[in-house]
Amino acid sequence: MTLRTYIVEDNATIRDNLIDTLRELAQVHAVGSAETEDEGKAWLTAPGAQWDLAIVDLFLRQGSGLGVLAACRERLAGQKLVVLSNYATPDVRMRCAQLGVDAVFDKSNEIEALVDYCIAHGAQRAALASPPLNR
Repeated sequence: MTLRTYIVEDNATIRDNLIDTLRELAQVHAVGSAETEDEGKAWLTAPGAQWDLAIVDLFLRQGSGLGVLAACRERLAGQKLVVLSNYATPDVRMRCAQLGVDAVFDKSNEIEALVDYCIAHGAQRAALASPPLNR
């Protein structure tokens, strides 16, 4: 199952490479992106926003990914929120956990773990969407 993914990342090169990598390796479909806190919050919290996964960087052109995370605390159970940052320190990981983030990945050495997470989340969504087998 394709994951409808929204990406909050202000570096266009990183964002584009991430979209290409996740599309190829993890059946991720980017439904949109934002470069600022305000854009990310507005789209992710809009009534009827259709997303399964949001990938958020912490340092943005305007505002902070922490503001995006805080705005997304009230989300549907199947909507996963992850952080992809160069600053995935223990303190940052703890703050993200307090904001209800499902996972934190370091840009420099955990991209493969993010891909694995996306594959697992997609498989979980597919299993939930499949009708039960009649026996």
